Amino acid sequence: MTVMQHIWIVLGVLFVLLNIAAGLIWVERRLLALWQDRLGPNRAGPLGIFIVLADTLKLFFKEDWIPPFADKWVFITAPAIVAGSVLLSFVIIPFAPGIVVADLNVGLLFFLAMSSLGVYSIVLGGWASNNKYALLGAMRGASQMIAYEVFMGLSLMGVVMITGSFNMGDIVDAQKNVWFCFTQPLGFIIFFIAGVAETHRLPFDIPEAESELIAGFHAEYSGMKFGMFFIGEYLGITLISAMTVTLFFGGWHGPAFLPPLAWFALKTILFLGLFILLRASLPRPRYDQLIEYGWKVLLPVVLANLMITGAIALWLKST
Repeated sequence: MTVMQHIWIVLGVLFVLLNIAAGLIWVERRLLALWQDRLGPNRAGPLGIFIVLADTLKLFFKEDWIPPFADKWVFITAPAIVAGSVLLSFVIIPFAPGIVVADLNVGLLFFLAMSSLGVYSIVLGGWASNNKYALLGAMRGASQMIAYEVFMGLSLMGVVMITGSFNMGDIVDAQKNVWFCFTQPLGFIIFFIAGVAETHRLPFDIPEAESELIAGFHAEYSGMKFGMFFIGEYLGITLISAMTVTLFFGGWHGPAFLPPLAWFALKTILFLGLFILLRASLPRPRYDQLIEYGWKVLLPVVLANLMITGAIALWLKST
């Protein structure tokens, strides 16, 4: 692949991702309204589509205030970390044959490394705000993300055992005949649950629980700094949806009547809808319930899945 082709792929991925992050605001509000039997956005433009433009302009023109009691440079840096780490994670995702920014042999490890960097944004933002609610949200977010990263990583080891590779393209190619959601159902379920916790989306939005912490770790943020956290959240759910499709649902594979890129997009859209449905239907657990659920339920299950997969792999190898 030439340098110019790489540049066009990078620009194309950035353009699509940033538009998805903006468009999901409208899609989420429309779907939440549908599922909760209310109208939702319907005034600004057809079906309220211009609400996205209005929100974007509002963020740009809001006062970009930095509290006088905050640690200024850390306060400014924190929002950029979450958006940057999520965008970097997309470089290893193969969207279709030949459409990938970086075909790394350690692509899966790179994804886990980049996803773990997002916790720094929450911790630094909450600490630099010098606000007790923000600090409590940051502490909750750090413990939640660090805990569920363990389950996320372990849930993927079954996929690595089957394929014998950390390369994302090899993982997709290994699903030509059967998707890993059928051979690794426990791995898929645990990965998705951990993904919801990693993105701190409802019902796992404990770091920013409005009823307890006002807005949590970004309570003191306004303007485009708050916008960066907002964009990072929607990019995060897009990333987890795309990774779920790549790792467990065959990636771009599908019947020949649609191109590979279309299959990848359709599968990803379905999981984005599932993220929104979770927000519409599930209550938020207590913080202690979330952590207890992870260590007492998910950890034993993911370890059992790992041992069973390893035993089956050794048995098949010996026969």
